[in-house]
Order: sequence, then C-alpha cells, then structure tokens
Amino acid sequence: MYIDINPLSRFFKKHKHFFLKHKDKFWWLHSIYALFFGIGVMWLGKKNFHYIRVAIVQIVFIWLSSLGVPALLSHPGIGLKWKHRLRLLINYFNRNFYQQILFFVIPIYYMSTTLDSLNVLFILFVAVSAVLSTMDIVYDRYISVKGTIMSLFFAFNLFVCINVMLPFLWNVRNIYAIRISGVFAFLGFTTFCLQLTSLKSLKKTLLITASALLIFLVSEVGRPFIPPAPLRIEKTQFGKGLDKKNLQPVFPLPYLPAGDCKIYVINSIKAPSGHRETVRHLWYLDGKNVYTSRSFPITGFGRSGFRFWTYFTLKNASPGSVLRVDLETEAGQLIGRARLRSGRGGP
Repeated sequence: MYIDINPLSRFFKKHKHFFLKHKDKFWWLHSIYALFFGIGVMWLGKKNFHYIRVAIVQIVFIWLSSLGVPALLSHPGIGLKWKHRLRLLINYFNRNFYQQILFFVIPIYYMSTTLDSLNVLFILFVAVSAVLSTMDIVYDRYISVKGTIMSLFFAFNLFVCINVMLPFLWNVRNIYAIRISGVFAFLGFTTFCLQLTSLKSLKKTLLITASALLIFLVSEVGRPFIPPAPLRIEKTQFGKGLDKKNLQPVFPLPYLPAGDCKIYVINSIKAPSGHRETVRHLWYLDGKNVYTSRSFPITGFGRSGFRFWTYFTLKNASPGSVLRVDLETEAGQLIGRARLRSGRGGP
C-alpha cells in the first residue's frame, strides 16, 4: 500500500505555476503579517525592556551573515539556483531580526521623545526603518542588493540599538552612549563598505571618510535630535514654594500669574536603577531664554524615580505670556518640557 507522506509537497508542486504567478502578492501578504507582528513586539518592548539583551545575538547574526553571504555566493561550487535560495534565506532571518529589534526599541525611544521638539524626527526615522524591514520585496530587491544602501541601513539600525542598550543594561551615561554607538555604526558601515567589490578603492575611501564625518556630526552636533532613552519625565509641577522634605510644590500654580513671581518647577524623572546623568533646566518666557540652571547629577532609583527642581523669579510677566521649562541632559538632549500659561489654563 502506498501512503503519501508529504501531501503538502504534492500540493505545492501541483499549483507551482499559480504560486509563481502570484508570488509578489503572497510576499506582500507576508509583509502585512510582519507589520502586525511588529506591533506585538512594540507591546513587549513597552512592558519589559530587559528583552533588549536578545538584540545582541541578533545584531551579531545580521553583521556576520551579511558579511559572509558574498563569500558564499562567490563560491564556484554553489549553483545559481542555490545562490538565490541562500540569499533569500539569509535575508529572511535578517529581516525578522531587524523587525524584532526596531519595533522593540520604538516604544523605549517614544517614551523619551518630546513630540513638539526636534527629537521627534529621530523616532520617525526609526519607525520608517522598522516598516522597511517588514517589506519583503523592498528589502530583497532594493536594500539587500544595493551595497551602499545596505551599509547605511545596517549602520543606522546598529546605532539605534546600541544607543538605547548601553544606558539601560550597563548604566552608561547618554552622552557616552551616543559616542560609543557612533563608533560601532562607523565600524559597521566600514566593514560593509570594504567588501563591496563593485566600488573602486578611491570611492570606498571617500565613502568611509564621509561616513566618519557624518557620524561625528550626529554624535556631537546632532544630539538634540536624539531622544535620551530611557530617561523620561513622568510628571511636572509648578508652585510658588517648595516643600523640600517631600519635594512637593507649595501653593501649586495652575496658571502663570502676572507681575513678579518666584516660581518653582519640580520634575519627576524616570530612569533605570543606578543610571547616572547630569541634567539642567532651561527657562523660557515667550520663547526667550531667561534663565539656565546649573547642571546637577541625578541617579535613577528604579520605580521611585528621581525628582529635580529649580526656581526662578519672573519679573513683569504680562497677560498672555507663556512660561516654558525644558529639562535637558548635559549632552543637550531634551528629556521633556512643560508650559505654564497665563489665565486659567493648566501647565
């Protein structure tokens, strides 16, 4: 008696022409599935940051596999058909790892993003990169086969991951995390660029030099564009006085009073336990900087967080004025901001 032990294989062989004809549509359906899967990973990233450790293995796999694939594909013993299959297989694993890493860190960065500031652009770039990693056809046919694009894609995502991993797992201060991430991004871009046989040595040198300059500018000048993950403000309070024992405002201010007034601002800052950072307040009245406080060191205490306060005496605040107080790290990264408006509006 003959028993068909592989009915699934027979089914695909029978309908091979149909699948080949509509393969792009099936890939797009898979991309939609990957996008919804990424949304689930975002939920996980919001609930438990500690899974970011897994990203170390995924990054190493992407790095080594991407560098090793060209050598395998150039081996004379591998036929053209198997070369294509091998590239698709490696791309499949790399896409999935990119998806898991990027969608996982999006909520971490988002919670540290101030939506009316420059650092919202960074989270948008991360989101675009995450969505691109779910688009099978775009990744396989454009990103993975274009050496320069692949180098930039990997370098950016490497920076994104390491920048959030260092402060959270090893309590590295944000200013150093950005610089270390920049070094890794440069190494990633360089290793990818050096293996591009289609480029002449001079062009490779120019690309590597340009990447070094770009990464330096991002690390030193572009820090205001990068959210200071995982730092974030949980609550801001204004008051005419301060209870220094409990760090609570005395005579809370729901709106900005006219005339002269001494105002205290208290931020409740969330930071991983043991994480150290140096922060300061920048006070603005109607968009003009009126006071910048000294920088003070803070240390994260897990769930209890940290409270940071300063005060300033406003003089001749006119009706209709708006007071804005920004909380920044010493690297110039905006942790958050709060406003106190004239009249009977809230802060």
